Amino acid sequence: MVRVTATEPDGPPPEPRPDGAHDDDSLTELGYRPELKRTLGNFHTFAAGISYISILTGTFQLFYFGVAHGGPAYWWSWPMVFTGQLMVALCFAELASRYPVAGSVYNWSKLLGGPHVGWLGGWMMMTASMVSLAAVALAYQVTLEQISSLFQFIGDGSTGTERAANAVLLGSVLILFTMMVNGFGVKLMARINSAGVAIELIATVVLILLLAANIARGPSVVLDTFGRGQGQPLGYLGAFLTASLASAYVMYGFDTASSLGEESVDPGRNAPRAILRALVASFALGGLILLFALMAVPNPRDKRLAVDGLQFVVLSTLGHGVGLMVLWCVVVAITVCALAVHTAAIRLMFAMARDNNLPGGSRLARVHPRFQTPLLPAVLIGLVAIAILVLNINQPQIFSVVTSIAIIMIYFAYLMVTLPMLVRRLRGQWRPAEGRFSLERLGLPVNVLAVLWGTAMTVNLAWPRAQVYNATGPQHWYLRWGAVLFVGAVALGGFTYYWFVQRTRTGVLAEHAAATTP
Repeated sequence: MVRVTATEPDGPPPEPRPDGAHDDDSLTELGYRPELKRTLGNFHTFAAGISYISILTGTFQLFYFGVAHGGPAYWWSWPMVFTGQLMVALCFAELASRYPVAGSVYNWSKLLGGPHVGWLGGWMMMTASMVSLAAVALAYQVTLEQISSLFQFIGDGSTGTERAANAVLLGSVLILFTMMVNGFGVKLMARINSAGVAIELIATVVLILLLAANIARGPSVVLDTFGRGQGQPLGYLGAFLTASLASAYVMYGFDTASSLGEESVDPGRNAPRAILRALVASFALGGLILLFALMAVPNPRDKRLAVDGLQFVVLSTLGHGVGLMVLWCVVVAITVCALAVHTAAIRLMFAMARDNNLPGGSRLARVHPRFQTPLLPAVLIGLVAIAILVLNINQPQIFSVVTSIAIIMIYFAYLMVTLPMLVRRLRGQWRPAEGRFSLERLGLPVNVLAVLWGTAMTVNLAWPRAQVYNATGPQHWYLRWGAVLFVGAVALGGFTYYWFVQRTRTGVLAEHAAATTP
């Protein structure tokens, strides 16, 4: 296998090009030649970021979980998670202005922390993306069963096992759809994604207005804990930290705008804006949906609120007809969210493969001459995501377990960027792109907060809670510690393979390397 050694990561990163340089200059600096077609405009990059976050998907999928474990007061986890993730997004925006490159998290961690950190960050993010794709696809079950019982193909849905099995069936169909769309190239994906995002944003605003028009109580409802946390060692704090999973699940994936940088026009300017706009818009609109839903639901103590979540609020508050229209918009949002997750995962696998950092790298990094997209990663990622669903087909707690594991690995992967970035700042080795987005003097405190936040939430999400990892049936230590064991096995097993097998092969493959000047 012919390969070219990548830029030495132990020294300072390459000097940024002057303002106004060609879109492909950043690729040349990193040692890559342009291969993906630039067809995405400003709205496309914004749509990619906001569809990955997907306000309607996340809030409708896990609102029940937040209320069940934290009561209405769980709402305060929404601004808490936003504040922490904003620190991470600001760091990412600064990186995106300088290196808008496919597989953003992988390439950034490689440039900032070296090849070993880069591989681990990319490996964790890639695995998390496939698990996250499976987790998003599960949202079909939560929504479609509220629209019609006809979507319950396995049994009558009276048991958790039947619902979990049906969720696997519906989720697999969705993943097969995103696999086919991504196989036909980024242009088709962008058109479907942008149309879906437009529908989602319009539906979100309409939903907020409809809920506001049906308010039955004041905003003080978000101060009510419903007695959650009683009898726990940490009291309500413990319950609140568990419930915060519902908010943590929504606000991530904003780096997707940069991961499509090699297919975007002027990504050095558009990607940072898209990252921040997607996160801020999701916070504002999602926060209003959750607040007005709690204020509008006929009876906030109704047990169905902690089972059917926002779907129950919409149907009971807005009526069956209007409620069904909103829920169909949620289905659209789930679809484009899964599409965006799949798209980002493909770019990440492509980025690692062209560095020969995956088995069969040359084949995985091959760009289809007609569709101008990495075709094999699209198929492989989809099949792995379906396999993850099938392995959990009889698990009634499939929603919370799969979701939790996906989030933990993504937070860990983000730390593989923010932590090395902080080290470079402290050493005086980080310089943002001239004339582009820069945190300037705020860079250091923002970076410190991003690292502290990422560390705290990773520990919180992985904590062996019975409520999340062993909520039903007999209590087993290996179930409660399932997330730690799974994530640990993925990290240790993957890095062991890299160290003993892949490490000596790492280097930009010759067919993907930038042309050298004689």
